[in-house]
Amino acid sequence: MTNAISLRRELEAQGAIFSSSSDTEILAHLIRRSHHPEFMGKVKEALNTVKGGFAYLLMTEDSMIAALDPNGFRPLSIGKMANGALVVASETCAFDVIGAEFVQEVKPGQIIQINDQGLHVEQFTDKTNTQICSMEYIYFARPDSVIAGVNVHTARKQSGRILAREAQVDADIVIGVPNSSLSAASGYAEESGLPYEMGLIKNQYVARTFIQPTQELREQGVRMKLSAVSSVVEGKKVIMVDDSIVRGTTSRRIVRLLKDAGAAEVHVVIASPPLAYPCFYGIDIQKREELIAAEHSVDEICQIIGADSLTFLSQEGLVEAIGHDNLCLSYFDGIYPTPLYDYEENYLKSLGGKNV
Repeated sequence: MTNAISLRRELEAQGAIFSSSSDTEILAHLIRRSHHPEFMGKVKEALNTVKGGFAYLLMTEDSMIAALDPNGFRPLSIGKMANGALVVASETCAFDVIGAEFVQEVKPGQIIQINDQGLHVEQFTDKTNTQICSMEYIYFARPDSVIAGVNVHTARKQSGRILAREAQVDADIVIGVPNSSLSAASGYAEESGLPYEMGLIKNQYVARTFIQPTQELREQGVRMKLSAVSSVVEGKKVIMVDDSIVRGTTSRRIVRLLKDAGAAEVHVVIASPPLAYPCFYGIDIQKREELIAAEHSVDEICQIIGADSLTFLSQEGLVEAIGHDNLCLSYFDGIYPTPLYDYEENYLKSLGGKNV
């Protein structure tokens, strides 16, 4: 939420006592303090007070209430079990696990109440502008999920195909960085005609390094997470496909792993444009200095990570791969679809006073 800090300050001044740092607790306080006579009216009033990206699920004694922010930054879907029970999930792949079938997505600005009488769909606001977070397709979502009718694996594979046309590299083999880059790597290999090999093995019991809170933990996570297969990469000119470069920590370590394993050359191709701007809609990157592409050119990044060449997918190529343009691309172009509220002043300072 982009106005969580100021809302929390206002609520505390009114006597609200918080027991956590979660943005969700702010919504609970707003619902409780609403003077609307009906509960759903209280919820709608609260949802129109909070700003930014959110996908909420509230549970009462006899119902579930699902709501999505007016831009639909995050996916939220409803499914049905074989016995008719309705379920809500942030990704459609969860329905497959429990044997449910997809019913519908929660649309931007919608509030859906689920009870014994079924689904009750309303809008808590008509001021909507669909801007699905592009990183859901690039990195966050599981490849077997479907977002806005687009299968994530298909979008990633198509991004690899387009990247192969944009980055024609003289190499022997293509490898992907497990796991979120494997789809793009297979698309790159198919389009380029190069063999697709498993040159990196992932330890499945290590958490994603992108979301580790400190540099030390990210470095340790990369060391524990991946191993290079020397019999595959030794003496080869390798194209290493990855989904993104955030801080450069992971890329630098992987390039070193491959060269230590005997790779003659490592050419890094990234299935997204350079991440040069922070996200204020739920991702823990809110300072430009955390992003290597904010301070360095592509050639400089290439030198920093120790690669023989570096190519990023174009923004146009990303949109083409996903298949629709209802996307938030603010990571790449710095154009935010909403006011930044609590974060705007510091963000503008980081840009040297330019307008958002």
